[in-house]
Amino acid sequence: MDLGREVYEPEHQDFAATVGAFLRTEVAPRVAEFEAAGMVDREVYRAAGELGLVGLQIPEEYGGGGQDGFLFNCVVTEQVAYERVTMGSLRVHTDVVTPYVLSLATEEQRRRWLPGMASGELMTSIAMTEPGAGSDLAGMRSTLRRDGTDWILNGAKTFITGGAQSDLMLVVARSATSENRRSGLTIVVVEATMPGFTRGAKLEKLGLRAQDTTELFFDDVRIPAENVLGVEGEAFGYLSSHLAQERLSIAVNSQAQAVAALDLTCGYVRDRTVFGQQLGGFQNTKFVLAEQATQIAAGQALVDQAMSRHERGELSPVAAAQVKLFCTELHGRVADACLQLHGGYGYVWEQDICRMYADARVARIYGGTSEVMKGIVARSLSLT
Repeated sequence: MDLGREVYEPEHQDFAATVGAFLRTEVAPRVAEFEAAGMVDREVYRAAGELGLVGLQIPEEYGGGGQDGFLFNCVVTEQVAYERVTMGSLRVHTDVVTPYVLSLATEEQRRRWLPGMASGELMTSIAMTEPGAGSDLAGMRSTLRRDGTDWILNGAKTFITGGAQSDLMLVVARSATSENRRSGLTIVVVEATMPGFTRGAKLEKLGLRAQDTTELFFDDVRIPAENVLGVEGEAFGYLSSHLAQERLSIAVNSQAQAVAALDLTCGYVRDRTVFGQQLGGFQNTKFVLAEQATQIAAGQALVDQAMSRHERGELSPVAAAQVKLFCTELHGRVADACLQLHGGYGYVWEQDICRMYADARVARIYGGTSEVMKGIVARSLSLT
């Protein structure tokens, strides 16, 4: 796969080789095992932590890699796709949760949590979505009420990636009511050992079978004041400011998955013979794959531009919505076209393209649906 793109420096290419070797030896032989278990073995996260893959943006003083930018995270995401393996909920831990802790945690909280997060000993998740609320974050009903200096948390969350294994959960709940639904939300860090916290069974999903996704329940969970992340009542602003990186992370993954699907399918049609002729020799095959290659080239230009903007701190919410919308929709189209060229074999789970097709579907839903992304872009056009 081509990592010689302008967005990357030689050190990123060297790092990609290290990540690829780790994935081939430590993860690829166990993908079926992880899918059957519904999660990646925690030992893999710890091994990844020893290699420096889990705490890339965590400062060195806390055991991390000390990277200010996001490009090394992108390398990991791309290599996972190119090797056609899975790292379960790792990307949520590194690309979504870690930035919240880095930007909002007090020094005491950083000392308490970051070393374990960097090593893979403490895995994390973020709990925003609630049953019945979906993308309407301001409509969440989980509550926080004061009890002395502590908070009492009640409510339920659903579709929580990493929820089955996480040691720390960033939970968003309503701590105050007001006419402005976006105010009065607070982030607290729930530790897995806290009384009153329980996990539901892992959800049986269409795809991403090795990514543990669960419901979480909170019944009078006592949250000490030192586990409040950031300022009370300001969570909606925090969530909005971090969504650009989350959506870029999804776009990077979708783009890389599309590249991997095309590469896999090109190899398949070269080797497959139909009606006494190489499948790759049919004009339809050539045209289908030429179209996918062209769309992928457009997606790569867009996502690389977004990555560069993010490194400079210039990726706007609208640009993040555009790149997520384009690349996730592209991901679905490419996966579908590539499965079609595999014929009946493409519908068999043991074939990589089958898993890739199933995994592609949720990209247009999580991190904000395609419809939400269109709404964000439309508002920027001042149509009404």
